[in-house]
Amino acid sequence: MTRPASLDALRFAFGTLTVLPVRVTRWDRAAARGGMLAAPLAGLVVGLAAAVAGGVLTALGATPLLAAAGAVAVPAALTRGLHLDGLADTADGLGSGKPADEALRIMKQSDIGPFGVVVLVLTLLGQTAALAACYGHGWVYGGTAAVVAAAGGRVAMTLACRAGVPAARPGGLGAAVAGVVPRGAALAVVAGAVLAACAAGAAFGGLSAVRFCVAAVGAVGASEAVLRRCRGRFGGVTGDVFGALCEISTISALLVLALR
Repeated sequence: MTRPASLDALRFAFGTLTVLPVRVTRWDRAAARGGMLAAPLAGLVVGLAAAVAGGVLTALGATPLLAAAGAVAVPAALTRGLHLDGLADTADGLGSGKPADEALRIMKQSDIGPFGVVVLVLTLLGQTAALAACYGHGWVYGGTAAVVAAAGGRVAMTLACRAGVPAARPGGLGAAVAGVVPRGAALAVVAGAVLAACAAGAAFGGLSAVRFCVAAVGAVGASEAVLRRCRGRFGGVTGDVFGALCEISTISALLVLALR
């Protein structure tokens, strides 16, 4: 009996984007397409785990800052820090000032350069500070912000996999998923994510629905700006670029949600 394509898609999404014990059994373009369309679901699970960590710490009497630190640590652990590593490597490549081939070589090196260190530290500080402000409005708001931001980070990945976005080099995850998602499907995922964010914000009353909507749209806009820069600089996307887009989208959403 043929295994359902949806199962292959979920295996691809969770097997490549998390450390959960899911074995990727197919690595073809069809599985990659389904997997990247399902990427926001992986982000939803990661975000829920982060929200649980923050909620538990809050229940134990932790300050909003400590709850935020715990919530930020969970996604890093559930991805083995791969997205953060991608952010640092992308920063080194963009900041190197070298031609595309040389910049890509720098990104593949195992060490992290000064640009990567600065961007990584500022991003983690920004995520923690913004989420601490969210937890300052209550653990439910903080947890919801963590979920929306984590899912939004993976929406950025889905959108970056749309048709017409090339891989910067052959091989690797970037080449496996570059251009696999039809434009219409990618935009549908973005629209669904924005509507879901608005619905989540509506539960808090006032202008929260608008704030969550702006956070979702702003996160996509920020990731698209970085994607445009990477395409112009490297000629396309790599696995590192996808990680960078996820982290940039995440912090962009959190910064908006913190300004309640």
